[in-house]
Amino acid sequence: MSTTELAWFKSSYSGGGGGNCVEIAFGPETVFVRDSKDTQRTTLTVSSYAWSAFTELVSASRP
Repeated sequence: MSTTELAWFKSSYSGGGGGNCVEIAFGPETVFVRDSKDTQRTTLTVSSYAWSAFTELVSASRP
């Protein structure tokens, strides 16, 4: 699957001020993460299972 075919969306925690911004796209068994300011750079890819574990951990650690 080409990353240009994916439906990318920006993190709700990314601000509009040009700071640290990431975009996420979901494939059938993979989650893709990229820098929204430089979309031509290599993307980070993780399994859907790993992404789920990561987001659960982050959610559990929020006050």
